[in-house]
Amino acid sequence: MTPAIELENVSVRYGEISALRDLSFSVPQGAFLAIIGPNGAGKTTLLNTLTGIARPTRGTVRVLDKDPASLDGDAVGYIPQVKTLDRHFPARALELVVTGLRPRWPWRLRAADRAAAMNALERTGAAHVAERPLSALSGGELQRVYLARCLMRPSKLLVLDEPGAGLDLAGAAAMHHVIEEYIADHDATAVMITHDWEGARNHASHVLLLNKHVVAFGPAGEAATEQRLLEMFGYTGHLAHTHGDNDA
Repeated sequence: MTPAIELENVSVRYGEISALRDLSFSVPQGAFLAIIGPNGAGKTTLLNTLTGIARPTRGTVRVLDKDPASLDGDAVGYIPQVKTLDRHFPARALELVVTGLRPRWPWRLRAADRAAAMNALERTGAAHVAERPLSALSGGELQRVYLARCLMRPSKLLVLDEPGAGLDLAGAAAMHHVIEEYIADHDATAVMITHDWEGARNHASHVLLLNKHVVAFGPAGEAATEQRLLEMFGYTGHLAHTHGDNDA
């Protein structure tokens, strides 16, 4: 079976700055990949490369067996970081969800579109915020709304940039389950940047530890070991170098 994502010796530079160096890995179709790394590790650059926003300086990228720049717009569903969004636009959550189905802003909602959007919001646990303005949503609520938007037109690749930001433990677990259902229902692949390494080990099928280069890649339980996380971050949970010779 053709991999959903395949990188071979991929490097990305911005002038004199090296953002990614010699990345090579292959993600099977139907996988749930969690990308973990410190700030400045190139995680967002990697997502931009997978979606065709950034072009590799060297190497080859294939996504759904195509050059990312040639992918159909419906092939990829994208959930951005909450902190990058302007919430001052006078819109309701329900309207934002409907934009996942229509190319133009839905100034007048069709009954069928409203019903489909409400169904998507119910699946992500956000039906209660449907009529709220975006400016009144918490970070976690906005992430659920964006996930509902992706459900409106299912894609073969779901790309999520820190979707757990602003969610409590119960909300993060619910989000992971929605992503797992999305993968199963639509024969899709999901790629998620996360700082929740424990959630990644429990829910992701594959983990990429990234620090401008591939530190480790493989099945979650094998790639995201506590020893590797300790070496990358200096701590895992409550364990840190200051704990001396405690086991990692």
